[in-house]
Amino acid sequence: MAETKYIFTTGGVASSLGKGIISSSLAKLLIARGYRVAIQKLDPYINIDPGTLNPYEHGECFVTDDGAETDLDLGHYERFTNVRTSQANNVTTGRIYQAVIDKERRGDYLGETVQVIPHITDEIKYRIQLLGASGNYDFVITEIGGTVGDIESLPYIESVRQMKWELGTRCLVIHLTLVPYLASSGELKTKPTQHSVKMLLESGVQPDVIVCRSEKHLNQAIRNKIALFCNVNPSAVIESVDVETIYDVPLLMRDERLDQVILEKMQVPIRKQPDLKLWEEFLHKLKHPVGEVQIGLVGKYVELRDAYKSITESFIHAGAENQYKVNLKMIHSESINDSTYKHLLQDLDGILVAPGFGERGIEGKIIAIRFARENKVPFLGICLGMQCAVIEFGRNVLGLKDAHSTEMNSLTPFPVIDIMEEQKKIDKKGGTMRLGSYPCTIKSGTKIWDVYKTAEIVERHRHRFEFNNAFLADFEKAGMIPSGINKQNDLVEIIEIKDHPWFIGVQFHPEYKSTVASPHPLFVHFVKAAIQFKKVQKK
Repeated sequence: MAETKYIFTTGGVASSLGKGIISSSLAKLLIARGYRVAIQKLDPYINIDPGTLNPYEHGECFVTDDGAETDLDLGHYERFTNVRTSQANNVTTGRIYQAVIDKERRGDYLGETVQVIPHITDEIKYRIQLLGASGNYDFVITEIGGTVGDIESLPYIESVRQMKWELGTRCLVIHLTLVPYLASSGELKTKPTQHSVKMLLESGVQPDVIVCRSEKHLNQAIRNKIALFCNVNPSAVIESVDVETIYDVPLLMRDERLDQVILEKMQVPIRKQPDLKLWEEFLHKLKHPVGEVQIGLVGKYVELRDAYKSITESFIHAGAENQYKVNLKMIHSESINDSTYKHLLQDLDGILVAPGFGERGIEGKIIAIRFARENKVPFLGICLGMQCAVIEFGRNVLGLKDAHSTEMNSLTPFPVIDIMEEQKKIDKKGGTMRLGSYPCTIKSGTKIWDVYKTAEIVERHRHRFEFNNAFLADFEKAGMIPSGINKQNDLVEIIEIKDHPWFIGVQFHPEYKSTVASPHPLFVHFVKAAIQFKKVQKK
């Protein structure tokens, strides 16, 4: 294709309808037809990025290879498409305004009065078209966060209006809306959708395709009614009914001909039918497991569905790869103490201690790790989970009673986890951690070698603290092996326990790289270890 096409996904009526899943599903279908596709997210909040946002506010912070702290929807994009994202794939209002103000301070505007239109909208349009300008993509799908009518989203909607006017058929808008079902009357109601589209029209944007999220199927009469009142063809009214798993949505959108409708509207030749054979095989394994295992996820945000999104999705990928259903038991680390741990942990086939920051819930995590170590339960610690494993081993095996991380106790006599040297002079919080992809060298003959089967790996990081090498010799002598090292900075990236069937802690975040097409080997082998543990326990 000579010129990049731009597709926008807006949302109406309510948030959390699944704009990211629809965008990811469309991208999957277009890629399966042989097109090159990128997806990006425009977030209307004024934060520069979600790196400093509380998970209670925003859920998980997803990290890209180039170290960008981004919206969790970028995780969906990667998991569905197997295409890596970057800083260019996530734009916030804060970043837009920061760029415009920096230009104004440099004198780039030569004395002009800087305004939302055209300066802010020009910056938005520039960021939207940055991926397309690379020449690497046939389509750029842009999801606009929030809901049409939100004050903070108005500059983005105006930018879409301008681009539709400027690019013509190279630009298309999908509007995702809600068609609620009223049980009292037994009817699907289209009025919220009509009002949502009316609000979009008031901003000068006519949607080309309307995707209707509903818990019931739409009949043709309802599709015709929505088409009539919203100025679209009936074929462009797409049903997105509730499904068993988000991974059903690409097949649902294929059956609804979403990608075909869009290609026709954008006057793009339809090359071939989308090849989703591998996706269908994944879904078959996911829905037809030969057994089940129960794995405990120990963290301090377990009551939040999106706080550990990449981890929970990684277990879905790994479970399907093993053709086992992984039942996750979400265990709040603050609920674990000396009197509760047996009741909470005794029926588990594996224990994962989650990443995080801060002191809350730390002692519960350490108790859970000790239980896994002493009872030979398969264990995986991620980032802070790995650091807690080091603290637990220091206290209960090496006898360093008050061993701790200086993040939680700056006065500990045994700082087995300490702040990284380059972090010591940094006062700011945003974007100042060790972020993005770094290499790691794996020792042969270790359990982690059996996982990766290669000496050199690259994984994504998000942390400020690390294993304190001053204690390394003592840990090795007692049986905790540094099986993965970043040789450039001599940092311990992976630890494992020699006399345990499967006990691994990693400083990085493997969950960020797991996709449907490439389940992460650490999760695959962890689930496999849990299956084996369950089989042995039954004997």
